[in-house]
Amino acid sequence: MLKHAFRCLALSFLMALCWACNDDDSFTTSPNHVLTFSLDTVKLDTVFSRIPTATRTFWVYNRSGDGVRCPSIRLEKGNQTGFRVNVDGSFLGSSAGYQTSDVEVRNKDSIRVYVELTSPANNKNQPLLLEDNLVFLLESGVEQRVNLRAYTWDADIRDQLVIDRDTTILTEKPLVIGGGILVKENACLTIAAGSTIYFQDNAGIDVFGRLNVAGDVEHNVVLRGYRLDNLFSYLPYDRVSGQWQGIHFHESSYENSINYADIHSAYDGIVCDSASVERLKLNLYNSVVHNCQGYGLLAYHSVVDVVNCQITNTLADCIAVYGGVARLLQSTIVQCYPFDGNRGAALRFANNKDSNIYPLYQFDCVNCLVTGYADDVVMGEADSTATYNFSFENCLLRTPAISDTVRVRNVIWENPEDTVAGGVKHFAKVDTDNFIYDFRLDSLSAAIGKALPIEGLPYDRLGIRRDEEPDLGCYEYVRQ
Repeated sequence: MLKHAFRCLALSFLMALCWACNDDDSFTTSPNHVLTFSLDTVKLDTVFSRIPTATRTFWVYNRSGDGVRCPSIRLEKGNQTGFRVNVDGSFLGSSAGYQTSDVEVRNKDSIRVYVELTSPANNKNQPLLLEDNLVFLLESGVEQRVNLRAYTWDADIRDQLVIDRDTTILTEKPLVIGGGILVKENACLTIAAGSTIYFQDNAGIDVFGRLNVAGDVEHNVVLRGYRLDNLFSYLPYDRVSGQWQGIHFHESSYENSINYADIHSAYDGIVCDSASVERLKLNLYNSVVHNCQGYGLLAYHSVVDVVNCQITNTLADCIAVYGGVARLLQSTIVQCYPFDGNRGAALRFANNKDSNIYPLYQFDCVNCLVTGYADDVVMGEADSTATYNFSFENCLLRTPAISDTVRVRNVIWENPEDTVAGGVKHFAKVDTDNFIYDFRLDSLSAAIGKALPIEGLPYDRLGIRRDEEPDLGCYEYVRQ
């Protein structure tokens, strides 16, 4: 009897197993049983033609109650659009006629689809919509489609640009640099007003000669990363730091000028190597350096002049001056870097670094707003054996007050206990969920009307009347 019971139990188990297998392996030809997609449209945002995109994926679910076979899954336009698709491990390539066949999706199962794009040139100066459909033909004869789309933009794509004689760049369509721009000694590169240059990950501008970024009040020069798509649905790559390498002025480079520039989402925005303090290294005027994964402006033993600029949100210091001569005038310097809590200072000035001495002959900060998340965002560091001269005048500083009436005059000391969420209360918009920042002054900011007119500063070109009391920080026409 016991042996018989075991036989019955085994038989019952085998019958249940067979029933389960038959249930999972059954397929329907009913038109009422269809697939479900996690996306009905795969959007690849705006991309540059001839440059491969990142991969997007979506899921194909079978929730119909029975198995579904697809005799074919194909790209509707074949090889005409540049979309590349992999369906559950099968690549829809030219050898297979841009399709795959006999794909089974069992009941309550799913498959994954991967989509990329390298679009052909569209021969237009503006982005053009590019579309295709991924067509799922079911055994029932029903066709289901997932739309693939992107806006594709023709660009002038270069690997490395080597500038060995005086050259001007004026972009009529996007200029994409893959390997960087090298400006050799005795050569000057001018980037004309209205130009936009897009840099790939490892690309930047290395200057051994001279750089002249010649934007104007109506037409900024924009230097940025090349990714036009999104990291997440709410976050474009353009708002992510470290997308390109920034600008590096090497030791042999002098008399550089950056005017009306928007430099953002780089690794280091601007680096000035040690140089003679008898010659100007850099004039940085009317410009924005924002959202860097390293420094905003890093200067070693150089002569730099920063006027009416916004330098904000960097993982390392927003501005770090090690020795030399520096003037910061009418500028906004804010350290609210969102991607790492171990951020640097808003402003650092010192006469030494890593056991090296860099005499600080003169550092002047006038009419500036310097604030951020931390209780103290201004760092002065001195080696007593070297020259260390500095002054602050007519500034708002988020740092503990010091009693030095010779080098510090008419300063508003921001008390962290009186502020909410760091120093961001001064500004029109700080959206930490979507990483959107508008560093124009809010009407309630203590920096309103607290600057003093400075002889020689052309206030009429800065958008205010000479009889008005200017605000601390840069003026709002400096675009981001």
